[in-house]
Amino acid sequence: MININLNNPLEIRTVGMQALYEALGPVGAVRFMQQFDLGYGDYTKEKQNEPDLDLEEIDALLKR
Repeated sequence: MININLNNPLEIRTVGMQALYEALGPVGAVRFMQQFDLGYGDYTKEKQNEPDLDLEEIDALLKR
């Protein structure tokens, strides 16, 4: 077993990332970490500020 200084956050993070990488591989490790992304912003507030566009207006914006 590896001797880890549990009072050193950098060491814990480094050893933990290595363990994830070894157990899950690079893609699996990233997918695991993505599960803990809390996001940002205020979805409800942002949604209320979006303009109401119909499909034709969206299509015209995309073609610009």
